[in-house]
Amino acid sequence: MQKRLFYLLVFIFLFTGCMKLGPDFKQPDPGFNVPDSWSSIDRALEGNEIKDRWWEDFGNTEINDLVNDVLKNNLDIKKASARILEIKSGLVQTKASRFPNVGVQAQALSQQLPAAGAPGFKRKTENYSLSLPAAFEIDLWGRISRSLEAAEADLLAAEENRRTIIHTMIAESVTLYLYMEALERRISVTKKNIVNFRKNLEMTENRYKRGLTSILDVKQSRAALSQAKAALPSLYQETYTVQQRLSLFSGRYPETRPPRVQPEDYFKRLEQVKPGLHSDVLMRRPDVRAAEARLISLNARIGAARASRFPRIALTGNFGYSNENLSNLFRPENELWSLASGITQTIFDAGRLKAVEKASKARYMQGVTDYAKTVLTAFFEVENALITRKEWITRRELVVILLKDARETEGIALNHYKRGLVGYTSVLQAQQGRLKAEESLILADLSILTNRVTLYRALGGGFPDNL
Repeated sequence: MQKRLFYLLVFIFLFTGCMKLGPDFKQPDPGFNVPDSWSSIDRALEGNEIKDRWWEDFGNTEINDLVNDVLKNNLDIKKASARILEIKSGLVQTKASRFPNVGVQAQALSQQLPAAGAPGFKRKTENYSLSLPAAFEIDLWGRISRSLEAAEADLLAAEENRRTIIHTMIAESVTLYLYMEALERRISVTKKNIVNFRKNLEMTENRYKRGLTSILDVKQSRAALSQAKAALPSLYQETYTVQQRLSLFSGRYPETRPPRVQPEDYFKRLEQVKPGLHSDVLMRRPDVRAAEARLISLNARIGAARASRFPRIALTGNFGYSNENLSNLFRPENELWSLASGITQTIFDAGRLKAVEKASKARYMQGVTDYAKTVLTAFFEVENALITRKEWITRRELVVILLKDARETEGIALNHYKRGLVGYTSVLQAQQGRLKAEESLILADLSILTNRVTLYRALGGGFPDNL
């Protein structure tokens, strides 16, 4: 018996899972040509490679603290981490299918029966048994192995999805922070305009009292002051909303703080990022890696579905002891064992298993399409971020010139008005032009800075693997 059991175990461990039905995974062709280099990169301005902690390029300690809070407390990241624990548990369940299922069974039976040949007398008997029943499926066709391969790929996809969420949360929180600072700049500009409009109102009232101008100038000046004041509440409200959203990203109760005064040299020109090769994006971006992992899982499930159409070979066994006397239970002469094998094969299922295999192949083809779309979207986001940066840099240079001219025009118009050479309408037009130029510069700065976040996000962020 021991030799038979030994040979059986050798057969199980040598041949189980050696055959895997279904195709082995190969990275699919996305279906479009990928150029050798990025079409929108200015090679004369290529900078350094992406750092792991790319947000430190902004040189702002508050941004660094914000990102640390997001990584530690963001609820979406915590949920994604819990999802990984769930999938790991499923993987353990799948791995368990490759090993025998062993149980323990104990029984104590006491019964009283009529004594044979002695009417009216009873005979009491007792029996004790302890056994270890076991069941095991021989994975001859690789069904369990393919299922394990799929489960491992599902875990990899979940881990990459978690990195994608981390990627997104960091990028969105930094973008929100930059937007908050832009709002603070707009508040500062509006407050300065209120001061200027108040001075203009005093000037027009004095000129009106002296008979040098009409009441229309006073009305126009007062209306400009009121318009500037009316813009402040909405700017404050939007700033506080952004602050509360940042608290939400950091897993804190929604909080607000008074807007700060941003310095004149707020905008710092950042060196251009070297995007590297197209293959770098495919290796760095977690959403691309997640799409490939899902494809590996779908491919493995084709093999599992195909193996399900072949016979299943199961082994069952039982080993233990049985005796009428508990103290003599574990003696060698009381040993009992049984070993059985069986083959299960569906003869007719109206094409159900074949349809399951076809459905798994169709899901794989859908996965190939999703993978190609993810890759193409990644390349689009990088190219778009590169070309957007170039255009916004050019636009900012023009806006700086525009703002300089607008300020000079405002000064000339105000001097001419004081000398009675032009009407107050010319002053208002010049002031409105200068205000629009200041707003345009703030928006240009914001677009350039957030474009840097978008580029890092499109390139895969350079996030370290331990995030």
